[in-house]
Amino acid sequence: MITITHLDKHFDRLHVLKDISLNVKPGEVLVLCGPSGSGKTTLLRTINGLETIDSGTITVDGETVDPKSREIRRQRQGIGFVFQQFNLFPHLSVIDNITLAPRKLKGLTRDEAEARAMQLLDRVGLRDKRDVHTDTLSGGQQQRIAIARALAMEPPVLLFDEPTSALDPEMVGEVLSVIRELAQDGMTMLCVTHEMGFARDVASRIIFMADGRIVEDTSPGQFFSAPESARARAFLQDILGH
Repeated sequence: MITITHLDKHFDRLHVLKDISLNVKPGEVLVLCGPSGSGKTTLLRTINGLETIDSGTITVDGETVDPKSREIRRQRQGIGFVFQQFNLFPHLSVIDNITLAPRKLKGLTRDEAEARAMQLLDRVGLRDKRDVHTDTLSGGQQQRIAIARALAMEPPVLLFDEPTSALDPEMVGEVLSVIRELAQDGMTMLCVTHEMGFARDVASRIIFMADGRIVEDTSPGQFFSAPESARARAFLQDILGH
């Protein structure tokens, strides 16, 4: 589903991604973890074409992703992205947030888009919030709406950038339960998160990054019981210590 080969990315003199190569099979759930500044979010943004790259290639569902290409807007429609800060439109209702892109970009009628949106609202447990404005919702509710909005475009891949880090602790579980259900349904996902219990339960693979490189690419069992690198051991000791 995703193939990344020898990817490099700089921000001016800062080398943020260093020779990243990665393959993701359909239905896999990859959790990207590592210390702050290790390049996790930048990697997600390059996959979605939100950041350019200096060298290497990224292929998603058989197509090369190039932010400079005329095809990038169409390609992004097939790569769902759930942001840390929700990025919903506060002046629109929940139903309009979910149906806007399918109507404008995929040509669905309002009835078609709303029928799909209601199915998704059922899925995330927020059917009764259909007509309210998103800025009246809790953080957990807003993030579940953001997931429904991403799913409305029926992407083969979903990217999550720390989807629970902006939430109060009591709201984290309601968002993670939605992501768990997507994993059980076979959705291909890459998720940047520090929720290690979630990673242990849901991930097909753990990608541990440090200093812009992939340090470990392994199973959850291997990563949590016997990480190979000193960086990963120190990271786990710090995270699990909290």
